[in-house]
Amino acid sequence: MSDTPDSAVQTVRTYIEQHRAAFLDDLAEWLRIPSVSAQPAHAPDVRRSAEWLAAKLAETGFPVAEVWETGDGAGAPAVFAEWPSGDPAAPTVLVYGHHDVQPAAREDGWNTDPFDPVVLGNRLYARGAADDKGQVFFHTLGVRAHLALTGRTAPAVTLKLLIEGEEESGSTHFRELVERHRTRLAADAVIVSDTGMWSESTPTVCTGMRGVADCEITLYGPDQDLHSGAFGGAVPNPATAAARLVAALHDEDERVTIPGFYDDVAELTDRERELIAELPFDEASWLATAKSYATLGETGYTTLERVWARPTAEVNGIGGGYQGPGGKTIVPASAHLKLSFRLVADQDPDKIEAAVRDWVAARVPAGIRHEIVFGAPTRPCLTPLGHPALQAVARSMSTAFDGAKIRFTREGGSGPAADLRDVLGAPVLFLGISVPSDGWHAPNEKVELDLLLKGVEATAHLWSDLATALPAGPPTASPAAQSAAALR
Repeated sequence: MSDTPDSAVQTVRTYIEQHRAAFLDDLAEWLRIPSVSAQPAHAPDVRRSAEWLAAKLAETGFPVAEVWETGDGAGAPAVFAEWPSGDPAAPTVLVYGHHDVQPAAREDGWNTDPFDPVVLGNRLYARGAADDKGQVFFHTLGVRAHLALTGRTAPAVTLKLLIEGEEESGSTHFRELVERHRTRLAADAVIVSDTGMWSESTPTVCTGMRGVADCEITLYGPDQDLHSGAFGGAVPNPATAAARLVAALHDEDERVTIPGFYDDVAELTDRERELIAELPFDEASWLATAKSYATLGETGYTTLERVWARPTAEVNGIGGGYQGPGGKTIVPASAHLKLSFRLVADQDPDKIEAAVRDWVAARVPAGIRHEIVFGAPTRPCLTPLGHPALQAVARSMSTAFDGAKIRFTREGGSGPAADLRDVLGAPVLFLGISVPSDGWHAPNEKVELDLLLKGVEATAHLWSDLATALPAGPPTASPAAQSAAALR
């Protein structure tokens, strides 16, 4: 796939090797900052992490490197940096990542202190090594290798970075941040470095992530628990109503029964299904990782198609009535459900919420009242396989991996990428080098150092490729983004 001259590949690799030690020392220094956004006690550390990164980006060469407040100061700080190309016709690329991390403590099962980075062999162990500080930081060495390769004093594209500080705690203020700074964040493409690859031996590029909507449903029956002998069978039971809702959520083919749920789903093309089938997927190993004994899902789709490209409805929790030891013969006063819906390309979380509300209302029996509370939704995001920017990412990855064929994946999870696409009107591409064994959110998180440096290589080549693949000139918002802005 790659046609980059060998001399260019060697120039980049030589530069990386010369600066490898300093790069890893800097990364280790950043990893020592416990920037756990979900824990208020670490709020000063999250700020220190943002300030550290802004200073390091300025040292790297970015003329602009700023700490941005979120939520009018109530949220965790983000970092913005910009390095103009110097060529007024050059396109603009925005890199997204996050500098906050998941909670971690030695007693969770870590073999070492999670905030004292340790290199063992070819692996760097620390919280944030892969998710996401390592994958953010490879852009600092990557842009310098790009300059060494091209002889430029500024990147071939105008390069911007937006590094969030609260991704691990729900990106609560992220969309508002992007909307407030949309002019400064304007870009022709967005690169998200918060994803991974299929495996060390199968380099891949992610093309999309699912969205999510979630809700809690509370069902109320009598005003208090009742004696089941005196009242059972004669008054409505909210726990029974909850069980019936759950039972009705899927049909015999494991399809979601909510009317309109599939109306806007972007169906897989034959080519997309072929590309998924090409991946070396071992279902038995996948089940072993999940510690499950069988697969189950929508009829007519493979396991990977189900978790990447099909919408789902899951019961995350169900409860109500007496849960203690022994029996307690009652009709409970209330019951509750927690449901989540993973959404795919073209589905609108607002429409799904309305459909769920109507579906529940139609099935709650007389004498039971209910409340539904939805959380903040995340929209799905998908980049078409033929998009020229996606092909540039694949070519750069191929160059880094010695001309290997780059395959394409999706992610079953969700993230804020769609907010960047919707507000900025720019396509979102994913460039990540993490592998499943890196243990995101788990004890002993690590990153493979060889792969981390492959990320550096890929970005060193990417900016020149995108300079020709993307439209020239200052970025402008898409018609959809302009329309959305006009409504606000």
